[in-house]
Amino acid sequence: MSEQKRLAEGDAAPEFSLPDSTGEQVSLSDFRGRTVLVYFYPAAGTPGCTKQACDFRDNLAGLNDAGFDVIGISPDKPAKLAKFVADEKLTFPLLSDEGRAVLTEWGAYGEKQSYGRTITGVIRSTFVVGPDGKIAKALYNVKATGHVAKLRKDLGI
Repeated sequence: MSEQKRLAEGDAAPEFSLPDSTGEQVSLSDFRGRTVLVYFYPAAGTPGCTKQACDFRDNLAGLNDAGFDVIGISPDKPAKLAKFVADEKLTFPLLSDEGRAVLTEWGAYGEKQSYGRTITGVIRSTFVVGPDGKIAKALYNVKATGHVAKLRKDLGI
């Protein structure tokens, strides 16, 4: 696999402004002063992505109480995100990065292994962005199932 950008602890989190499921622009800077979990996932409505999103939804109150906001980002169009939000009753912002520029800048799009083959696609990743806008944790190639429980354990929530 070729070298691709990866963010690390202490790096400045790349700024973004993307449309959410309603078409409203949401920027990382909107959350300055708060700790944000930014997670990247391949496709709304697929089994793994649904499991992961519902896991964040089901744990959102505890995450919020511990001072963490959650943002999900995928290459899906806002209309597809709106259906996903409605179908799964999601209560946190899902953002559309159709051009994959933000995914690429965060190292969450590129070559990956899938069933023994090298393909190009979304690399399921989660980042903890501190109140100062710096990366506190960068987790690449995370599993959809059990990820939120592991994250809560690692963060002491």
